[in-house]
Amino acid sequence: MSSVSLSGVSLAYPGGQLGLADVDFTVRDGEFVALVGPSGSGKTTLLRTVAGFVRPTAGCVSIADSVVADPHRSLEPERRGLGMVFQQHAVWPHWSVGRNIEYPLKRAGIAKPERVKRVAEALELVGLAGYALRNPATLSGGQRQRVAIARAIVARPRVLLLDEALSALDEPLRDRLRLELRELTRELGLTVLHVTHDRAEALAVADRIVVLDGGRIQQVGAPAALLAEPSSAFVASFIADATVLTGTTDDMGFVSHESGLSVPAAALSAPGGRVSLPTGATDIAILPHAVRVVPDAEGTGRVVSSLFGRDGDDLVVDWNGVRIRSRVPGARCAAGTLVRLEVEQALIYPSSDARGSSPALTAGRSTVGA
Repeated sequence: MSSVSLSGVSLAYPGGQLGLADVDFTVRDGEFVALVGPSGSGKTTLLRTVAGFVRPTAGCVSIADSVVADPHRSLEPERRGLGMVFQQHAVWPHWSVGRNIEYPLKRAGIAKPERVKRVAEALELVGLAGYALRNPATLSGGQRQRVAIARAIVARPRVLLLDEALSALDEPLRDRLRLELRELTRELGLTVLHVTHDRAEALAVADRIVVLDGGRIQQVGAPAALLAEPSSAFVASFIADATVLTGTTDDMGFVSHESGLSVPAAALSAPGGRVSLPTGATDIAILPHAVRVVPDAEGTGRVVSSLFGRDGDDLVVDWNGVRIRSRVPGARCAAGTLVRLEVEQALIYPSSDARGSSPALTAGRSTVGA
C-alpha cells in the first residue's frame, strides 16, 4: 500500500501567516492526484508537507498507514520512500546520465550489479535506453527531464511527488511528455501527487483534482465532476473560466449588482437540486461552454476578443460592461460583431456561502436580457 493521507493538517508560519488550514484528504494507492489553485493557495506548501520539508503545526501526515509527520515529530524526507521531480530538472552536469540516475541507489547501499540493472530498466521506461554514458550537456531539455524522472523512480518509491515538473518545457514537447508520464505512472502503479499551475494539464492527467485557495481545500473531485458541478463560484471561475456575477435573486430571476444585467429564473439552477431558488444576495457562475453567441445587429453585446480554436472560437463578449467568456463548439465570430447571448447553463450560489455550496445542476436555454 502506498496511499497518502492528511488528517486535520494545518500549518501556521511564525508571525501567524497561515499556510494550510484543516486539510483532510487521501490519495489512494495507485491514484494520480493533481493540486491546483491560484498563487499562494497552499498547493506547494501541501506538497512540501508531504515531502517532509516542513512540519505541520496541527494534524498528521501518513504514508502507507504509517504516520510520518505531526506537530511533535517528522520523519526525514529520505526515509519516507518518496521520489521527487521538480520544475528545474537538477541533473548534475559533471556526472553521466547513468551516474545521475544511480545516485539514490548508491545512497541506499544497493550493490553495483543491481544498480546497473535498475538504471538500465529506468532508462528503458523513460525512453532513453542506451543513454547511461551520455553527458547531460548533450541532451535536450525534455531528455534531461526524463533523466530526472528516471532518477525519481529508480529506487521504486512508494509515492511520486511532482512539483511543476513539466512547466519549464515548451509545447508540443510538454504535451508529449505529459502523456508519457501518465502512461509510465500507470504502468508502475505509482501513487502520484502533482502540483501544477496548468489547469488543462491537471484536467488531462489526474484521476482526481484538489482545488485549494487560502490554504483550504475548496473541492476534490474527478475532472469531469469539477467542470460539470463546481461546488462554489470560486471553483467554477478558477477551473472552468466561468463569469461570476454578484447580485440578487427573486422569483423573476437574477439581477447583477455591478451592471443591472438580468438572467431569467428559467436559466438558473439552485445548488443541491432544490426546487426553489435561493433568494436575496447570490452569486451566479456562467460557464463558457454554456454561453451561445448569436450575431444580431440589434444585440446588446459586442465581441471584444476572438481567439481561434480547433473546435470553435474562444470569445469574450462585453455585455453591459461585463466581460463574459464563450467557448461553444462550432462557434465562429469576429471581434467587433454585435451579438445577443443565450445562456444554456447558469449555476447559482448563496453569496454568503460562495465557497461551501453544494454542486449545482444545469438549466435549459434562455435568452439573456438587460
